[in-house]
Amino acid sequence: MVIADLFSAPDGILSLAPANKAELLAMLAAEAASRLGRAKEDILQPLLAREKLGSTALGRGVALPHSRLDWLQEPLAILVRLTRPIDFEARDDELVDLVFLVLWPESEPEGFLPALAGICRALRDDQLPRQLRRAGSSAEALARLQEADRLDPDAQP
Repeated sequence: MVIADLFSAPDGILSLAPANKAELLAMLAAEAASRLGRAKEDILQPLLAREKLGSTALGRGVALPHSRLDWLQEPLAILVRLTRPIDFEARDDELVDLVFLVLWPESEPEGFLPALAGICRALRDDQLPRQLRRAGSSAEALARLQEADRLDPDAQP
């Protein structure tokens, strides 16, 4: 699965303004819960549990909070750009302003790690984060993700 298949233009949020990491995770959980028809806590608790294992900040201003959920039927991914960077406990100490939320069905474990790896691979190129930070719309951000997939020799069609 290529990363652009996980994200759709309407799923992008380009102006979220949390005060900190905890508030961001709560906002992400609320947004995902409303899209999935679930309680916010059904998503927030697994995200918090994952963060307790270690920060999902990738460095260079990007975070990848993620969780596998036993009740989820289809993957859900949301690209979020923050209006101002926040501390996400990144190893490089950079503040985070780009967030890729990935929620994955527990019943489909074989696609989870490749999806996360695809996002990480695409973000190795400094161009993509810069383009996502400048995108004027969710559709433009999705187009940048699709372009990154086309240029990635390891992306699976």
